[in-house]
Amino acid sequence: MALSDRDRSILDFEARWGAHSGAKEEAVRAELSLSPARYYQLLGRIIDSPDAVSQDPMLVHRLRRMRAAAERSRAERAAM
Repeated sequence: MALSDRDRSILDFEARWGAHSGAKEEAVRAELSLSPARYYQLLGRIIDSPDAVSQDPMLVHRLRRMRAAAERSRAERAAM
């Protein structure tokens, strides 16, 4: 399934913001009309799409690595 315009907008937004988190949540609301929680839900789904890799491979692979690291960290904390 090809990326929708909203999916591409979310990827473009994430590419611009990268690691900045300060006013990102406000920008998500203003630019994308999404709650931050919904934004991250959609972003997580989008980066699993092969079409997202075609759109911006470096961004998608970076986001996948970050997600995997966060999952490992949560699993390690839970095991303690």
